[in-house]
Amino acid sequence: MSTPDPRRERRDRLAVLWTSFAGFSAMFAVWMMFGVLGLPIRDELGLSDVQFGWLVAVAILNGAIWRLLFGLLADRYGGRKVFIANLIAAAVPAFLVARAASYEELLVYAFLVGLAGNSFAVGSAWNAAWFPPAQQGLAMGLFGAGNVGASLTKFIGPALIAAVPATGLLGGLIPGGWRFVPFLYGGLLLAMALATWALTPRVDRRPAAGRTLAQMLTPLREVRVWRFSLYYVVVFGAYVALASWLPKYYVDVYGLPLAAAALLTTPFILASSLLRPFGGWLADRYGPRRVTYWVFGATIAATAALLLPVGVNAFTALVLAVGVAQGIGKASTIKYVPEYYPKDVGVVVGLVGALGALGGFFMPPLFAYLTELSGRPQAVFAVILAVTAVSLTWLHAVVMGLRRTARRAALEASRAR
Repeated sequence: MSTPDPRRERRDRLAVLWTSFAGFSAMFAVWMMFGVLGLPIRDELGLSDVQFGWLVAVAILNGAIWRLLFGLLADRYGGRKVFIANLIAAAVPAFLVARAASYEELLVYAFLVGLAGNSFAVGSAWNAAWFPPAQQGLAMGLFGAGNVGASLTKFIGPALIAAVPATGLLGGLIPGGWRFVPFLYGGLLLAMALATWALTPRVDRRPAAGRTLAQMLTPLREVRVWRFSLYYVVVFGAYVALASWLPKYYVDVYGLPLAAAALLTTPFILASSLLRPFGGWLADRYGPRRVTYWVFGATIAATAALLLPVGVNAFTALVLAVGVAQGIGKASTIKYVPEYYPKDVGVVVGLVGALGALGGFFMPPLFAYLTELSGRPQAVFAVILAVTAVSLTWLHAVVMGLRRTARRAALEASRAR
């Protein structure tokens, strides 16, 4: 039996990490593109706020409901194959979005393009399989920083929409206006599929190979997994919802043009994405529980302040604080998974990611309904505040229970002596 080559091992795992990061960034850009595209679509088709909310939400929905399945497939067949298939499957509806002629067509294609969101479960399982436990928090945080892809549309979307004529290019073969963006993204996803096939190790790791489906699903019976899922609603579901909703909020509440609204949303997205590796490092060093405590406390403080009408500068600063907490918290929450379930990362992250993303699906329509009912756009932050408060209460109850158990064990041990 040949001895593994440490240099080859390191090269392979870094190829998995950086290629999956790039592919995830592209897929996240596609998944979240309606946060910006939805505004010119709303103007073109005359959509109401509720219709706009559902257009954003259906893509998020389809990026949530298949995460468990995609995680299972990654554990069973290897992340490489599933990641490439995911890239291709999301590229096709991206091209279709560019050709949609009605709101109903857009809803269908937006739902299908949401397949891109399932890439998180695939990439998390893939990286966990390649990195040792002491490095998994940082590695999964670096991969998850691909959330920064959400800012890509914020950066280039308004400029591309303005630069490419509505009639398109090459006699309409390449669509113009807002339709050029999904067309461009479709090509980007196909290019990333080819790059993933060419650059990553052909012999993959499959932690669930040879195990039955029942064995793979066993961890889902534990309440702990569902608790982690609620945490992920706070740090990821709310992030997804806000990344889609904030451009509209800036336009409607502060009267800013779309380009400025997208630009002001970008720091929130960058903080919530690029701080994820730092959150993974903190979780590796101090443990996910301690880090998550601080994340929930900071989120509660910032969202409580956002319930009040504030100027645009104060609003941007408070939203940035939420983004910082979410960026760190996304990594600390996912770090729980390989600690408790090292052989079932794909399955558990699949469920945690699915329920977290489902939170992101329900929030935009809920934001719209609450805004209409209350007449106060700030009401959207009450949703995030409430979910965070419940999560912190549950986390604290678990910690108190663990401390009581430890005290009883210590007391029994001293009596035995």
